[in-house]
Amino acid sequence: MSRARRSSETDWIQRAVAVEGVERMEAFFTGNAYASHRHDTYAIGRSLAGVHDFQYRRGKRRSLPGHTIVLHPDELHDGQAGAEGGFRYRMIYVEPTLFQDALAGRALPFIEHGVSTDPRLLAATDMLLQPMNVTLDPMEQAEALADLAMALATVSGARPAPASRDFASARRAREFLHENALRVVTLDELEAITGRDRWSLTRDFHTFYGTSPYRFLTLRRLDAARRMMEAGTPLASVAAATGFTDQSHLTRHFGKAFGIAPARWLQMLRDPTADHR
Repeated sequence: MSRARRSSETDWIQRAVAVEGVERMEAFFTGNAYASHRHDTYAIGRSLAGVHDFQYRRGKRRSLPGHTIVLHPDELHDGQAGAEGGFRYRMIYVEPTLFQDALAGRALPFIEHGVSTDPRLLAATDMLLQPMNVTLDPMEQAEALADLAMALATVSGARPAPASRDFASARRAREFLHENALRVVTLDELEAITGRDRWSLTRDFHTFYGTSPYRFLTLRRLDAARRMMEAGTPLASVAAATGFTDQSHLTRHFGKAFGIAPARWLQMLRDPTADHR
C-alpha cells in the first residue's frame, strides 16, 4: 500500500501499490477536484457515491453510482462534484501495452462519451475495482485485464488497425523509451532503433499506445518523480533526478498530467489501512 499521509482537508486520495503496470486508487472530492489534464494510460473507474461531473471531448459528462468511466489515453478531462456532498469513486490506470497483449496490434478501443452503463463493462471491471486494502494476485489481474480489453473492444466496436501501421516498430520504440526514460532521447535515436521515419513512427505510436513518444517519455519521468516524492525526497532533488530542468518544470508537467499540484497531491494521500468500503 502507499505510504500513509493524512490531510486536514476534506478531500482524500487512497492508493494501492501498483501491480504489473496497473495503478489503483480511490478518492473523495468536494467542489472542483482537479484541473484539466491528460495522461497516457486508460483511466477506468466506477462512481461509488455522489455525482461526478467532468469535461471530456468537448462536452460535459456525468457519472452516477454504478456507472463505468472509461477515459482514453491522451484525452483532456477535469473533475468536479455535480451536487452537494461531493463524490467518491475508484479508478484503475492501465498502460495501453497491457491491453495490446490481448488485442495483438489492434487499434485501441475508444468509448466515445467517457461514461458507460453497459453491463459488460460493469462486469469486466469488478475484479479490478476492488477496495484498496484488497491485494490483487498478478495472474488474476492479468486475466481480468485481458477480459476487460476484449469487453472494451466489443462495446466500442474497435476495428483492426490499418495495414500501413507498424506495431513491431512502435513496440520497439516504447521499450527503448521505457528503458531510457531518465535521460535525453532524440528522434534520431528512435529512427535508428525502429527503422521508421519520425512522422510514421509518431503516428503508429499513437495508434497502438494512445499518445506520442514524447508524452510517453514525460509520463515515465513523472512516474519516477511520484515514487520519489512519496518516499520524502524534496521536489528540487526529484526534478534533478528525473530529467526535468528544475522544480518549476516538474510542477508544470505534474499539473498537466494529473490536474493537481505536487504538494496538494501529497497532502491528500490517505492512510491505506483506513476502511472506505
